[in-house]
Amino acid sequence: MSASDGPLNGASLIENGWFMEKNSQWPGLANSLEVKKVLLHKQTKFQDLLVFESNSFGNVLVLDGVVQISERDEMSYQEMMAHLPLFSCEQPKQVLVIGGGDGGVVREVVKHGCVEKVVWCEIDGDVVEASRTYLPKISVRADDPKVELLVGDGVAFAENAKDNSYDAIIVDSSDPVGPAEKLFSKEFYENAHRILRPGGVICSQGECLWMDEDLIMTMSKDYGACFASAEYASMQVPTYPTGQIGAFLGRKSGGAGAPSCRIPRRCVPADMQLRYYSAEMHAAAFALPAFLQKKLQSKASEPPTKRQKLEWSSS
Repeated sequence: MSASDGPLNGASLIENGWFMEKNSQWPGLANSLEVKKVLLHKQTKFQDLLVFESNSFGNVLVLDGVVQISERDEMSYQEMMAHLPLFSCEQPKQVLVIGGGDGGVVREVVKHGCVEKVVWCEIDGDVVEASRTYLPKISVRADDPKVELLVGDGVAFAENAKDNSYDAIIVDSSDPVGPAEKLFSKEFYENAHRILRPGGVICSQGECLWMDEDLIMTMSKDYGACFASAEYASMQVPTYPTGQIGAFLGRKSGGAGAPSCRIPRRCVPADMQLRYYSAEMHAAAFALPAFLQKKLQSKASEPPTKRQKLEWSSS
C-alpha cells in the first residue's frame, strides 16, 4: 500500500499476529512486535492511530504505521528528552513542550521542582485521549496543575509566542513527514531561538544516526546556526528502527558558563524516580561514533533528501 492509495489502515500492518513496521523511511529494514490484542484503531484528523497490547513490550502506540512508544522501553526516550535539556539549565521555570501527545515528556518535566509552568502544545487531541486510556502510567501527569494543555499547532504557537518566554523548549515530534514536517525547518528553529530566554535550551527529536546522517548534519549546522551550541545526543530505544534515536540540543547565548549541554548543571536529586537517565548517561549520550563525529565536525552540510510521502508494506 502507498500513501497515494489513501489514508493508511494501520491494522493492515498486522499479519499472523505480528505488527510489522515496514515503510519507505527506512528501506530494507523492518521491525516486528507480536500482538496480543488490538485496543484501539481510528483515523484522526491528522493521522492513523493504532494502540495494541503486545506480548512482551506492553501497550504500544503507533501513528501512521510507525511505533511511537511502548510501555516497556518508553523511559529511555522520555527521560532523556526531558532531563538532557532541563539538567543543562540552572533553574528552568518556564517550559514549552511541543508534541509528545502520550504525555511521557510532560511526566518527566514536572519532576523538576524548579519548574513552575509547562505549556504543552499537541496538534492531535485524539493521541492525548488515547494515551490517557491505554497508557495511563505514561500520561499520569497530564492533569498536573503546572501543566497547561493546548491542542493545536506547535509551529503556529511558537510563531506567536513572545520573545524570551521559555527557559527550555522540548520538541517531541514524530518523523519529518505528515503533521511533524513543519517542525523540521530553519524557520521553526529561528522562532524557537527567539522565544527562548538567554541561556535557554531547546531539545528536539533528532532522528537516527544510522539512517539520517544528512538530516542530523542539517539540524546541527543549519537549524542550529543561531544557537551558541548545537549538539547531538544518542539514546537506545529497542522498539525504534535500529534500536537508536537521537536528540538535537541547542543553547541560546547569554547564559552563564560554557554553552555546551554535555555536562549537567545541577545535581540529580537522589529521590527523583528515574529508570534510564543519570548524570553519567547524560555525558555519555554525547559520545558519538567516529563516522558521525567526523561529519558533524566538517564545515558544510548538504541539504537532506526530502522524505517522500510514506509508502507502507504489509508483505
